Amino acid sequence: MLTLLPKLLHQIKTPSRVLRTTCSQRSLPILTLFTKDPCPLCEEAKEMLEPYRHRFVLQEVDITLPENSVWYDRYKYDIPVFHLNGQFLMMHRVSIAVLEKRLAKAEKEPV
Repeated sequence: MLTLLPKLLHQIKTPSRVLRTTCSQRSLPILTLFTKDPCPLCEEAKEMLEPYRHRFVLQEVDITLPENSVWYDRYKYDIPVFHLNGQFLMMHRVSIAVLEKRLAKAEKEPV
C-alpha cells in the first residue's frame, strides 16, 4: 500500500498546474440564435448544430419578448438567424461550411 502512495501523489495535479490549465483554456465563442416559439426551422437548425455543440455556447433570443423588439423588427421574417460573437453569421438555414469556417477562425483568434 505504501509503495503505491508516491505513484498516486505523482498523478495528482498540483494546484499551480490546475490553475495554469484552467487559465490557459480559451472560452468558447457565443453562437446566438434569434428565434421565437414555435419555430420549426429553428428546431431543425439546432439539430444540425448538435455535432458542433462542444465548440460554442448556444444563446437563444426570443424575438417576440418585449425587451427584444429591436431584434423582432430586424428579423421577424428571417428566423432562424445566427450571430457568432455578436456578428451576423447566417439566416434561414444552417450552412455547415460557413459555421465551420467561422468557428475555426474564432478558435485561432488570440485570447
